[in-house]
Amino acid sequence: MKYRLNVNRLKEKDIYELGAEFRGSNGAGEELSFTNYYMQKNNAPFFGMSGEFHYSRMSDSRWEDEIIKMKMGGLNTIATYVFWIHHEEEEGVFDFTGCRNLRKFIELCKKHGMYVILRVGPFDHGEVRNGGIPDWMYGKPFEVRKISEGFLYYTRRLYTEIAKQVEGLFYKDRGPIIGVQIDNEYMHSSAPWEITTGISDEWVFGGDEGEEYMLTMKALAAECGLLPVFYTCTGWGGAITPKSMLPLWGGYAFRPWLFYSYKGEHPSTEEYVYQNFHKNGYECNYDFHPSYEPEEKPYACCEMGGGMACSYYYRFQYPYKSVDAMANIKIASGCNFLGYYMFQGGSNPVGKHGIFMNEGQVPKISYDYQAALGEYGQVRESYRRTKTIHQFTACFGERLCGLQTVLPEGASFIDPKDGDTLRYAVRTDGTRGFLFVNNYQDHALMPDKQGEQVLLELKDEMITFLISIAEDENAILPFHFDMDGVDLVWASAQPVTVVKNGDRNTWVFMVPDGMDGSFTFASGVQINGTDETTYQAHLDTGVDRFHVEDLDADFDVLVLSREFSNQMYQLKNGALVFTSEVILEDEDGIRLETANAQNTVYTYPATGVLPTAPVSADILGVYTYETAEKTIAVTYERVAANRYTIRIPSDCVEGVKDALLQIDYQGDIGHAFIDGAMISDNFCNGAIWEIGLKDFEEQLKDQCLTIYITPLKEGANVNVESAMAARKEEITSSIGEISNVRVCPVYEIKL
Repeated sequence: MKYRLNVNRLKEKDIYELGAEFRGSNGAGEELSFTNYYMQKNNAPFFGMSGEFHYSRMSDSRWEDEIIKMKMGGLNTIATYVFWIHHEEEEGVFDFTGCRNLRKFIELCKKHGMYVILRVGPFDHGEVRNGGIPDWMYGKPFEVRKISEGFLYYTRRLYTEIAKQVEGLFYKDRGPIIGVQIDNEYMHSSAPWEITTGISDEWVFGGDEGEEYMLTMKALAAECGLLPVFYTCTGWGGAITPKSMLPLWGGYAFRPWLFYSYKGEHPSTEEYVYQNFHKNGYECNYDFHPSYEPEEKPYACCEMGGGMACSYYYRFQYPYKSVDAMANIKIASGCNFLGYYMFQGGSNPVGKHGIFMNEGQVPKISYDYQAALGEYGQVRESYRRTKTIHQFTACFGERLCGLQTVLPEGASFIDPKDGDTLRYAVRTDGTRGFLFVNNYQDHALMPDKQGEQVLLELKDEMITFLISIAEDENAILPFHFDMDGVDLVWASAQPVTVVKNGDRNTWVFMVPDGMDGSFTFASGVQINGTDETTYQAHLDTGVDRFHVEDLDADFDVLVLSREFSNQMYQLKNGALVFTSEVILEDEDGIRLETANAQNTVYTYPATGVLPTAPVSADILGVYTYETAEKTIAVTYERVAANRYTIRIPSDCVEGVKDALLQIDYQGDIGHAFIDGAMISDNFCNGAIWEIGLKDFEEQLKDQCLTIYITPLKEGANVNVESAMAARKEEITSSIGEISNVRVCPVYEIKL
């Protein structure tokens, strides 16, 4: 089918600085600021790429490597909640030790060059008990989230304690903290009051004082010493967005909250339909109703679904391809600052008096969130796939940020269940730009597309894109793309990055699944020494390279399959390393985190990247690494109905980086205990339940693990028709059993 889009009648965008409240200097000659369209670094467009990581939901021994993974994944910013209840569970007793050591976490972000956005509450939500507000606050003679002498007193005390912990770590002090979020979803959302959960439907007060409340909290934060480059607030759902704060948006296609009161199938959502979120007067089928004109502020995100927790009434295995598809949608729709929630999963700490800190609809401890990085550092497909987009925005963000969104007529109103219409959008200045294509939809099938045509009508020409794309795939395709002065007219391949090697650049492209990897250059060039101006990649081995030159340019083009692109990491020196495992780079060198004792690693350039010589070298260098393989014997025994013991060797993590306990089971909820204390839980969704044993090494030396599985029941009924108010559950059938247990070592090899 042919689709036609005119992109040469653009009204010039009025791009202007937002002013002093959105600008800051670090005293070392660097400046961050915002225009109404994008973030700037030293007055040049800068594409922000943020991922949520809750420090208090992970052992501090794991923090550094997880921060490095986020950086290696292409992020430049970490957002984190400061959960009040995690730090002042008991009134007047603040705890900033261990997993609550905020200062240590921020210092590690600084060490690895990551910006930070602190989300300081007082209300956060994040599926934490009472939305993060301590239980004892609800016994006070005032309402929470409402301006009063009492509430301001306790919030001031909280902000002051946070400011003490991060003193000297703001951007103005050459630190990494660039943003502070005030409250969360004020006058839009709240959280269950956990003291009554299961008895009543009472919720934490959601607010009713509008901008006055938000501005009062902002002034209070500044008074206490929380002084970032900019303050943020959540923008969606009618939340309050004062002019002096940056509204941040998001999008979730998997919505457990629907099932609090709804029984049925999850609907297909509008999250994977292209929009234009930076256009005044814009109308669409999406919940986008800002209190300001869209062109007055950048469209920026802090809560794109980087995963989603299972809730009690909605169990599912999160489709990892949905994450980079959403990034594609948001960028095409005008976003120049992406933010994922969550990017790093975690585990809630248990309260000092045995109180569980998660809210009742989710597991009591686990907050894995099926995120790109799991609660014990596991790397998911979403991490590997999003790297390609993050590398693209890191390398080409300055070109991208100023480009406008252009949509075909009716694109914003495509029925999410429509699997036939090609979904595409363009970001352009009228002469050059990128064609975005999406073939993923949540809760619906999107069949492969074959032989589609998109005709882009420019000022003096027509460019015809020939489009084939696989089910669940997405793509960002360039047109009139400048490569060292050579004009790439169009390509059915996605630009990723540039490798600088001496005087010759290598431009790196990825071919999305289903596409043919063809390149068309303007006349006057030579490809591989011939007068041809077109080239089609040969990806039988997953990688191809060709050479382009004209009178003024001389460069290579490295073309990767989607599978090979998912394996690519770019080092600090620009060189590329490829592995199906995980690469970490710090001041001590390059490490490989892997589940395999034997590994093959590839590099580009083929030689000179790693200290040793490659086993072989062609386009890529081939290296092999091995370490002593460790076998960890594990036994389990059923000791009662739905109850098991698992015995793990006391040396299970000796000589390895970690050991993942993997449990295959059927039931409703899995609970893991050591010596009577719960250390992990899992809402059964058919996936493997994993527990990182490094965190429990000392306890396991003398104790076994006890697993209790709450059975999945049919025909459950509580019989209360007996004397003395006795109650007895009657069921027709149930299942709660383990089918397999194993421990998989995680190795670390220095390259």
